[in-house]
Amino acid sequence: MFAAIAAVALAIGMVNAFSGAQDAAWRGDSYDVGRRLFWEMSSIAVILLLLPILVLAVRRIRRTPGLAARAGIGAIALLGFSALHITGMVWLRKLVLWLAGGAYDFHFSLATVLYEFRKDAVAVVLIAGTLWLFESRRELRRAAVTPSAPTAPQRSSSPELIWLRDGTSRIRVMPRDIIWVASAGNYIEYSLADGTQHLIRGTLAAAESELARFAIVRVHRTKLANLDRVRGVDLKASGDFELAFDNGQTLGGSRRYRPAVASLGSRTAAGIASADGDP
Repeated sequence: MFAAIAAVALAIGMVNAFSGAQDAAWRGDSYDVGRRLFWEMSSIAVILLLLPILVLAVRRIRRTPGLAARAGIGAIALLGFSALHITGMVWLRKLVLWLAGGAYDFHFSLATVLYEFRKDAVAVVLIAGTLWLFESRRELRRAAVTPSAPTAPQRSSSPELIWLRDGTSRIRVMPRDIIWVASAGNYIEYSLADGTQHLIRGTLAAAESELARFAIVRVHRTKLANLDRVRGVDLKASGDFELAFDNGQTLGGSRRYRPAVASLGSRTAAGIASADGDP
């Protein structure tokens, strides 16, 4: 990516230098292509050094929702890039000419700064567009070589195993080892019998659909519980209940989902039926 941008920038710089020298010769000035190449190459050298700023800006824009936020990031990147480019270009020219026994005058003024900023704006748009295309191509290639898998639990070839995708890794777990599952924003949290927890991107509805065949059912608007690991149910006066699991953990359930734990035993079911009659 950097090599392609550098090659295009160098080609444009050389064309600009030769064209500028030719235009000067037609106006009666000297054909000083060396000086014009130095102006172009010093500018391009600083631009290439500042490419990481544009790469980070493009990636941040791609990850940021909302047009206003994206425009803000783009404006900050453009202003910062232009300021660093003008400053770096001027001091690089001053240094090289000083070492050669000469001097460089930028003729600092608002008109000069706006002139350079206008060119920087065009360069940023072109480079950022190129970076955007490279990023899109890279994501497409990554998607092509990476097997698509739902972020919710995935069925394995064995009916007694499921796969959880945790970031870039996939974790195989036994359904019996799952104690409870809870919603956490755009993620769902799995708590296992050994105390480990995994935060998986997905929805609780998808997890419920996948895990229902393992007696892992919804006991709250934001929670699922493994009924096979429940060792006790504590009914509250409000109609809510609390489940006690065989590893010592507890989980609260809501009145709306009391029928889900009715299968835990006839005694529990009787208690739940009695609670249904409470005012």
